[in-house]
Amino acid sequence: MTNSEKMQRAFELFDVANSKDPNTEVYKDKSYPKELLYAVRMTEQLNAFEKNASEPLQLTARCQHICRWEIPRESYDMNREGYLRWRQELKKFHANKAQSILEEVGYSEEIITKVKFLLEKKQLKKNEETQTLEDVVCLVFLEYYFEPFAAKHPEEKTIDILQKTWRKMSDKGHEAALKLPLSKSAVALVLKAIS
Repeated sequence: MTNSEKMQRAFELFDVANSKDPNTEVYKDKSYPKELLYAVRMTEQLNAFEKNASEPLQLTARCQHICRWEIPRESYDMNREGYLRWRQELKKFHANKAQSILEEVGYSEEIITKVKFLLEKKQLKKNEETQTLEDVVCLVFLEYYFEPFAAKHPEEKTIDILQKTWRKMSDKGHEAALKLPLSKSAVALVLKAIS
């Protein structure tokens, strides 16, 4: 298999795994398994944001939330400590899921190690690819998930989340965020959060 064939096969297997998500999301009048839709959005956003993304980065973007529903948030204490423990557990879980699929496809240990490194968000702000991945995660959140989030939470909490998101992003990420097709009210909230 060539590298591009391997990547295509890995994408297919990631998508098969994510298509088992019992949670669904309606987008443009069509219902999708939630994590499958998220994975496709991550790939699309990465392709728009970083045209020369490496193969490990492309693989990582596609499996960023692989099978996330298998470890529900409710299985941890509903406080900050519980949230942080859940996030740490998820990083390891996603890395292991990705590893087994990448091994099945026949990827080298070197590429698998790189994907796991990125999935675990190591060296954020120091490693260029980890930062690119984080920018893409934040852009996908802002474009597709921020407005539904804002509709359910008080403005103070929404502003706090926006500020935390903004701090994780690079200057390039900030530029891209300000060009997203957001509603006027969403743009107003973003500008309020970053001013």
